Amino acid sequence: MVYNKNIPLLSDLKKVGVFSIEIENRKEKMEGLDLKQMSSMVKIIAEEKNLPEEVVLDVIQMAIAAAWRRDNGDKDMNVRAVLNVNTGEADVFVERTVIESGLAYNPSTEIPQDEAEGKEIGEIVEEKHKVTDISLVGAQTAKQVIFQRLREAERDAVLNMFEDKIGTVMTGMVSRVERNIVRIDLGRTTGIMPRSEQIDGEYYTVGSRLKVYIKGIDRDERGAQLILSRGCAEFVEYLFRQEVPEIENRTVEIRAIAREAGRRTKIAVMSSVPGVDPVGTFVGSRGVRVQAVMNEIGEREKIDIITWSDNASEYIREALSPAEVVKVEINGKNAKVYVTEDQQSIAIGRQGQNVRLASKLTGYELDIELAKAPEKKKKTNVEDSLLSAIEEEESEEAPEASESLEKSEEAPEASDDSSEETEAPSKEQETPEEPEASRDDAKKEA
Repeated sequence: MVYNKNIPLLSDLKKVGVFSIEIENRKEKMEGLDLKQMSSMVKIIAEEKNLPEEVVLDVIQMAIAAAWRRDNGDKDMNVRAVLNVNTGEADVFVERTVIESGLAYNPSTEIPQDEAEGKEIGEIVEEKHKVTDISLVGAQTAKQVIFQRLREAERDAVLNMFEDKIGTVMTGMVSRVERNIVRIDLGRTTGIMPRSEQIDGEYYTVGSRLKVYIKGIDRDERGAQLILSRGCAEFVEYLFRQEVPEIENRTVEIRAIAREAGRRTKIAVMSSVPGVDPVGTFVGSRGVRVQAVMNEIGEREKIDIITWSDNASEYIREALSPAEVVKVEINGKNAKVYVTEDQQSIAIGRQGQNVRLASKLTGYELDIELAKAPEKKKKTNVEDSLLSAIEEEESEEAPEASESLEKSEEAPEASDDSSEETEAPSKEQETPEEPEASRDDAKKEA
């Protein structure tokens, strides 16, 4: 955070005579804080610092209480001061708790009941003291309190201006890189980006400009801090809202995001208009939309965009993509997912990343189990099938051949007689032809 060094608060206080110092009897004493002048400074400081007058008045009263405690009490005292801006007078009140009489007690913070004038045990008793003069050391303490509290008040005022910017993305410049924290200058204030909100594997250099997501304001005893992030899921969602204008008119919608910054992100999207492909809308023509988001978060981080479904089983199947799921059994918020052996490693992912992100995305505790593989039929060879067909045909022809053999054995004699009869006429036919041939030969010779 860059503070305005042109506001010389200490010099202003000296000019109006708030701190007038004199030496009496070789002892440095302050002739009292000029409370009336401090009362008039409330309005001036409020205008210069752009703070409410009530805040500035509280700071001055805290400084008076600290200075009085430094001179008249100890650090354990609970002291508060009240400054009258009209008269310039101040009173301090020391608070002490009533305890049982006769017990050992701390006089700075406790008081016995018999001295508490009718107060019950546990009640608070306030002792009023008039502020007269304050030593030099007390005045220095008051100045330190004023400077410190005004810086904190100014910082809180600036951070309050960023409350309406929570949930948006701003561009800042890296001002300092520490071991676990990166400080980013946003102009009027400086925010911090803890290790848990950084992208894994991303390196930051002083002077580089980058986009950050304003996650919130963390207030603790040390003051308020503006928390920035680049590793949250909301950062990716905001980037997609800038790239996909269909989200504004509710044509498509982001239903859920699960992210491990620097590694992988899963986004479930849906379409409210029939015929509109939600996944294609987010990917864009030739992937220009999703590529623009990846250019901002880094090429190392992969983005899976799936279709959201009100059917839990179908939604779980989509969330575990690219793995192919055989069956899903849902029991309450637990789900058993059955996959084949070759898809088991894909469903689980590297170091369980895929199933872990799918569980965050769907809200179910997913248990990956191995499905029973169906029994495969033995592959038959073509030659074996032909041989089996031939054997079947031969087995069918065998009884027919045996029947024909039996019939032939029943009439052997009939077959012999018929053969002799057939041979006889053949001889008779051949004998008359011989004389004709001999006659022809004789004629030829003559």
